Amino acid sequence: MNITEVKSAVESMLFIWGDPLDLKDIEDILQVERVKIDEAINSLILDYESEDRGIILKKFGDSYQLKTKDKNYQYISSLYKPNTHRSLSDAAMETLSIIAYKQPITKIEIEHIRGIKSSYIINALKDRGLIEVTGKMDKPGNPLLYGTTKDFLSYFGLKSLDELPKLPYDEDLRSLEKDHEGEDEDEIE
Repeated sequence: MNITEVKSAVESMLFIWGDPLDLKDIEDILQVERVKIDEAINSLILDYESEDRGIILKKFGDSYQLKTKDKNYQYISSLYKPNTHRSLSDAAMETLSIIAYKQPITKIEIEHIRGIKSSYIINALKDRGLIEVTGKMDKPGNPLLYGTTKDFLSYFGLKSLDELPKLPYDEDLRSLEKDHEGEDEDEIE
Protein backbone atom coordinates (compact mmCIF):
# COMPACT_ATOMS: atom_id res chain seq x y z
CA MET A 1 0.00 0.00 0.00
CA ASN A 2 1.26 3.46 -0.77
CA ILE A 3 0.87 6.28 1.74
CA THR A 4 -2.22 7.70 0.00
CA GLU A 5 -3.96 4.32 0.28
CA VAL A 6 -2.95 3.95 3.92
CA LYS A 7 -4.19 7.46 4.69
CA SER A 8 -7.53 6.76 2.99
CA ALA A 9 -7.96 3.43 4.78
CA VAL A 10 -7.09 4.90 8.19
CA GLU A 11 -9.52 7.79 7.70
CA SER A 12 -12.31 5.39 6.70
CA MET A 13 -11.67 3.14 9.69
CA LEU A 14 -11.63 6.06 12.12
CA PHE A 15 -14.83 7.44 10.62
CA ILE A 16 -16.81 4.20 10.79
CA TRP A 17 -15.43 3.06 14.16
CA GLY A 18 -16.45 6.19 16.08
CA ASP A 19 -14.59 5.25 19.27
CA PRO A 20 -10.83 5.65 19.72
CA LEU A 21 -9.04 3.13 17.50
CA ASP A 22 -5.78 1.63 18.72
CA LEU A 23 -2.69 1.84 16.50
CA LYS A 24 -2.10 -1.90 16.99
CA ASP A 25 -5.58 -2.63 15.58
CA ILE A 26 -4.92 -0.40 12.58
CA GLU A 27 -1.58 -2.12 12.01
CA ASP A 28 -3.17 -5.60 12.28
CA ILE A 29 -5.96 -4.72 9.85
CA LEU A 30 -3.85 -2.96 7.22
CA GLN A 31 -0.84 -5.25 7.50
CA VAL A 32 1.57 -2.35 6.92
CA GLU A 33 4.47 -1.15 9.02
CA ARG A 34 3.81 1.29 11.85
CA VAL A 35 5.93 4.01 10.23
CA LYS A 36 3.48 4.25 7.29
CA ILE A 37 0.52 4.41 9.66
CA ASP A 38 2.21 7.15 11.70
CA GLU A 39 2.90 9.09 8.50
CA ALA A 40 -0.70 8.72 7.36
CA ILE A 41 -2.10 9.83 10.74
CA ASN A 42 0.23 12.83 10.93
CA SER A 43 -0.82 13.82 7.41
CA LEU A 44 -4.51 13.53 8.36
CA ILE A 45 -3.95 15.66 11.47
CA LEU A 46 -2.32 18.36 9.35
CA ASP A 47 -5.10 18.18 6.74
CA TYR A 48 -7.82 18.67 9.35
CA GLU A 49 -5.95 21.55 11.03
CA SER A 50 -4.95 23.38 7.86
CA GLU A 51 -8.32 23.17 6.11
CA ASP A 52 -10.37 24.50 9.04
CA ARG A 53 -12.69 21.52 8.89
CA GLY A 54 -15.44 20.68 11.37
CA ILE A 55 -13.62 17.62 12.64
CA ILE A 56 -10.21 16.96 14.11
CA LEU A 57 -8.12 13.85 14.68
CA LYS A 58 -7.46 13.47 18.39
CA LYS A 59 -4.86 11.25 20.06
CA PHE A 60 -5.66 9.27 23.23
CA GLY A 61 -2.57 7.34 24.29
CA ASP A 62 -1.90 4.91 21.43
CA SER A 63 -5.39 5.43 20.00
CA TYR A 64 -6.91 8.00 17.65
CA GLN A 65 -10.45 9.23 17.15
CA LEU A 66 -12.23 11.62 14.82
CA LYS A 67 -13.96 14.29 16.92
CA THR A 68 -15.94 17.43 16.20
CA LYS A 69 -14.35 20.78 16.88
CA ASP A 70 -15.41 22.32 20.19
CA LYS A 71 -16.42 25.57 18.49
CA ASN A 72 -19.22 23.67 16.68
CA TYR A 73 -20.81 22.28 19.85
CA GLN A 74 -23.82 24.61 19.72
CA TYR A 75 -24.77 23.31 16.27
CA ILE A 76 -24.18 19.65 17.06
CA SER A 77 -26.07 19.77 20.34
CA SER A 78 -29.25 20.77 18.52
CA LEU A 79 -29.19 17.41 16.72
CA TYR A 80 -29.58 15.59 20.02
CA LYS A 81 -32.90 16.94 21.21
CA PRO A 82 -35.15 14.40 22.93
CA ASN A 83 -37.75 12.71 20.73
CA THR A 84 -35.86 13.56 17.56
CA HIS A 85 -36.48 10.77 15.08
CA ARG A 86 -33.03 10.47 13.55
CA SER A 87 -32.44 8.11 10.70
CA LEU A 88 -30.08 5.19 11.10
CA SER A 89 -26.63 5.12 9.52
CA ASP A 90 -25.85 2.53 6.85
CA ALA A 91 -23.74 0.61 9.37
CA ALA A 92 -26.60 0.61 11.89
CA MET A 93 -29.08 -0.53 9.23
CA GLU A 94 -26.73 -3.30 8.15
CA THR A 95 -26.26 -4.53 11.72
CA LEU A 96 -29.96 -4.23 12.50
CA SER A 97 -30.85 -6.21 9.36
CA ILE A 98 -28.46 -8.99 10.34
CA ILE A 99 -29.98 -9.16 13.82
CA ALA A 100 -33.55 -9.06 12.50
CA TYR A 101 -33.04 -11.91 10.05
CA LYS A 102 -30.67 -14.08 12.10
CA GLN A 103 -31.93 -13.60 15.66
CA PRO A 104 -31.07 -14.75 18.19
CA ILE A 105 -27.47 -13.98 17.23
CA THR A 106 -24.22 -13.27 19.07
CA LYS A 107 -21.96 -10.25 18.60
CA ILE A 108 -19.24 -12.52 17.21
CA GLU A 109 -21.64 -13.88 14.57
CA ILE A 110 -22.68 -10.33 13.63
CA GLU A 111 -19.03 -9.28 13.32
CA HIS A 112 -18.27 -12.36 11.23
CA ILE A 113 -21.04 -11.48 8.78
CA ARG A 114 -20.14 -7.76 8.67
CA GLY A 115 -16.40 -8.32 8.65
CA ILE A 116 -15.85 -5.50 11.14
CA LYS A 117 -16.13 -4.94 14.89
CA SER A 118 -19.68 -4.02 15.82
CA SER A 119 -19.67 -3.23 19.55
CA TYR A 120 -20.31 0.47 19.06
CA ILE A 121 -23.21 -0.10 16.64
CA ILE A 122 -24.76 -2.80 18.82
CA ASN A 123 -24.62 -0.52 21.87
CA ALA A 124 -26.12 2.35 19.88
CA LEU A 125 -28.98 0.12 18.68
CA LYS A 126 -29.56 -1.05 22.28
CA ASP A 127 -29.57 2.58 23.47
CA ARG A 128 -32.23 3.39 20.86
CA GLY A 129 -34.29 0.44 22.04
CA LEU A 130 -34.25 -1.32 18.67
CA ILE A 131 -32.45 -4.44 19.93
CA GLU A 132 -32.07 -6.16 23.26
CA VAL A 133 -30.26 -9.03 24.92
CA THR A 134 -32.57 -12.04 24.58
CA GLY A 135 -30.46 -14.55 26.47
CA LYS A 136 -27.08 -16.22 26.64
CA MET A 137 -25.68 -19.00 24.47
CA ASP A 138 -24.89 -22.22 26.29
CA LYS A 139 -21.26 -22.28 25.17
CA PRO A 140 -17.96 -21.34 26.83
CA GLY A 141 -18.05 -17.68 27.80
CA ASN A 142 -21.85 -17.61 27.58
CA PRO A 143 -21.99 -15.02 24.77
CA LEU A 144 -25.02 -12.74 24.78
CA LEU A 145 -27.75 -13.31 22.23
CA TYR A 146 -29.37 -10.30 20.55
CA GLY A 147 -32.80 -9.86 19.03
CA THR A 148 -35.10 -7.06 17.95
CA THR A 149 -37.65 -5.31 20.20
CA LYS A 150 -41.22 -4.07 19.89
CA ASP A 151 -39.71 -0.63 19.24
CA PHE A 152 -37.98 -2.15 16.20
CA LEU A 153 -41.34 -3.25 14.86
CA SER A 154 -42.81 0.18 15.57
CA TYR A 155 -39.87 1.99 13.98
CA PHE A 156 -40.36 0.10 10.72
CA GLY A 157 -44.17 -0.04 10.88
CA LEU A 158 -44.31 -3.83 11.19
CA LYS A 159 -46.85 -5.90 13.12
CA SER A 160 -44.50 -8.86 13.44
CA LEU A 161 -41.19 -10.18 12.15
CA ASP A 162 -43.17 -12.23 9.61
CA GLU A 163 -43.69 -8.95 7.72
CA LEU A 164 -39.96 -8.54 7.08
CA PRO A 165 -39.25 -8.68 3.34
CA LYS A 166 -38.21 -12.14 2.22
CA LEU A 167 -34.59 -12.44 1.17
CA PRO A 168 -34.18 -13.71 -2.39
CA TYR A 169 -31.88 -16.53 -1.29
CA ASP A 170 -33.98 -17.56 1.74
CA GLU A 171 -35.73 -20.44 -0.02
CA ASP A 172 -32.50 -21.68 -1.59
CA LEU A 173 -30.83 -21.80 1.82
CA ARG A 174 -33.75 -23.63 3.41
CA SER A 175 -33.83 -26.27 0.70
CA LEU A 176 -30.05 -26.72 0.95
CA GLU A 177 -30.31 -27.15 4.73
CA LYS A 178 -33.05 -29.80 4.29
CA ASP A 179 -30.96 -31.66 1.69
CA HIS A 180 -28.05 -31.90 4.15
CA GLU A 181 -29.94 -32.59 7.40
CA GLY A 182 -28.23 -35.32 9.35
CA GLU A 183 -25.04 -35.22 7.26
CA ASP A 184 -21.68 -34.77 8.88
CA GLU A 185 -20.23 -31.28 8.23
CA ASP A 186 -17.11 -32.84 6.71
CA GLU A 187 -19.24 -34.51 4.05
CA ILE A 188 -20.81 -31.26 2.85
CA GLU A 189 -18.89 -29.59 0.04
